Amino acid sequence: MSVTRHALRNFTPQRHDVIWLLLSLLAVWGLHIAHLPLWINGLMALIFGWRWLIESRGWSLPRMPVLLPLTLLGIAGIVASFDGLFGRDASVALLTLMLGLKLLESRSSRDFMLVIFIAYFLTVNAFLFGQSMLVAVGMLIPVTGLTAALIGLQKPQSGSDQGLQLRLALTLLGQAIPLMLVLFVLFPRLPGPLWGVPKDSYKSMTGLSDRMRPGDISELSLSGATAFRVSFAGAPPRASQLYWRGPVFGYFDGREWRADRRAGYLPRESLSVRGEPVRYSVTLEPHNQPWMLVLDMPSQLPAGALASPDLQILAREPVRTRIRYEGVSHLDYTLADQLSPVAERYLLQLPQQGNPKARALAEQWRAQLPDHQAIVDAALRMFRQQDFYYTLTPPPLGTNSIDDFLFSSRRGFCEHYAGSFAFLMRAAGIPARVVTGYQGGELNPVGQYMIVRQSDAHAWTEVWLPNRGWVRVDPTAAVSPSRIEAGIASAISESASLPMLARRDYPLLRKLYLNWDAINNGWNQWVLGYNQQKQAELLSRIFGASFPLSLLTALFIAVTALVLGLISWVLLRDKTRRDPLQQVYARFLRKMARAGLQQAPEEGAQDFSHRAQQQLPMQAAQIAAITALYLQLRYGRPSNASLQMLKREIRNL
Repeated sequence: MSVTRHALRNFTPQRHDVIWLLLSLLAVWGLHIAHLPLWINGLMALIFGWRWLIESRGWSLPRMPVLLPLTLLGIAGIVASFDGLFGRDASVALLTLMLGLKLLESRSSRDFMLVIFIAYFLTVNAFLFGQSMLVAVGMLIPVTGLTAALIGLQKPQSGSDQGLQLRLALTLLGQAIPLMLVLFVLFPRLPGPLWGVPKDSYKSMTGLSDRMRPGDISELSLSGATAFRVSFAGAPPRASQLYWRGPVFGYFDGREWRADRRAGYLPRESLSVRGEPVRYSVTLEPHNQPWMLVLDMPSQLPAGALASPDLQILAREPVRTRIRYEGVSHLDYTLADQLSPVAERYLLQLPQQGNPKARALAEQWRAQLPDHQAIVDAALRMFRQQDFYYTLTPPPLGTNSIDDFLFSSRRGFCEHYAGSFAFLMRAAGIPARVVTGYQGGELNPVGQYMIVRQSDAHAWTEVWLPNRGWVRVDPTAAVSPSRIEAGIASAISESASLPMLARRDYPLLRKLYLNWDAINNGWNQWVLGYNQQKQAELLSRIFGASFPLSLLTALFIAVTALVLGLISWVLLRDKTRRDPLQQVYARFLRKMARAGLQQAPEEGAQDFSHRAQQQLPMQAAQIAAITALYLQLRYGRPSNASLQMLKREIRNL
């Protein structure tokens, strides 16, 4: 028997084995094709075609003089493409290339098994690029194919029936589902990830920047990616009240707004609130920055969050995975009714030179108008009454960007209006700052939650007025009120440049998308968002509020043992009924039993055959033939003709 097993491990895979493996590897490659450089995709296509020609035309496998230069050139190409071999993108590219090159030299079943297990690992790596339900479902295709290919190598007698390999693979995966569910639900959840993720995994994340310059937010508005989702405890506020507070910028260098180090040393601004709070939960997509978006103005900090002096809510680490937190905000509030001299100097800061026309206009308002509120009204009236346009494609601005915008182009996006308004206010002696975040959102009627996309990114201004504190002023609303009331698609003429899901001219597509997003949101909440808190809530609902989490490990072990026991019982209760070959061989054993020969439990087919031939010499030739056919069908290359011959031999015995 040891010789037979050795041969099984080292037999040369047949054509159908190669077909299964090639199809499975194509599915694995398909998971990564969008993340790989064009030259690697071209090389992989060449490798797959080459291997197919080797199998179909009987060509020889390439040898080391061919494979070694290919390997060295591939490694050099990856180093040149990714500036090294480390990081997510470079590692996945290298693993893909090595998988293809290993396929070119694979000739034995052992080589093929190594390729299959590398492919399994590469399939899981798809989660490094996205963890959506669509990615998870897509991974089932290569996993099923690889499992079928593995069955073909371990069970050669299934090779004559390709459908049998697929059915066995699906059966194995189906049997794993109960255990997978137990592991998912009961395995103790850890507060952090089990392993670190390469830093380049975060480079493609989109979101608000830590600074604002002309054109930044208009570029972000071209993205239809989801920024976050919000579920309100009650009715959501009006669209004009949906200002989602993000980074706050108080320093202007003449070209861009950003937060200055000195802002961190300012005293914490006091907040007094009035009226009923708005309660909501936010599911924030990863954006590789620390800010947590909250409805303006947050009156309570989310659990584990920090607050800057200007009430920007921050996570303790950059948000690199999807997080969920509870928010409490008030729409009627007073922020910082007193301003310290240090804070006032910081919030009046302007470059010493530049933008002389804007400075002169602000000085004129300061000299002619009675108070700060009148100056604010004059600036808004200018935006409202003069020929300013709200557009995604403003012209480029020169060195004096504020003057160029206010007195020449007069075409801009929200960052142009917010930045120029804050400049005018400071030049007129009014403390001002720029706030960036998101404005609005789309209510999904399927799940009754709000979707806020990157295309909803927005910038506005806060000005400090005596006896009123910080007051939100949105100059974009003066130029384009429909942007605030009905969203960006209703406010600009070039709506065709917006992402499709931010537009209003595809109602059927939008309806399909909202249904899909509701399903995907459930996946995010209950699968990707299944953390310690949700695990505790689920167990409390099942076992009662008094269920101690200290017993979770014991419960996990007990339920896992129960599930494994049930699966084993189902699989082992009657193996012969599910194995046609074993059913045929059982007829032979029954005939031997009637002749007075019983196969011992520890006795193999070959040993039993030798004993039976000795005791029944008249039937020795038939017993030997039956045993040889059975071993061929069980461990060799089967065929329907061999199975029919075995049945005839047993009938004639």
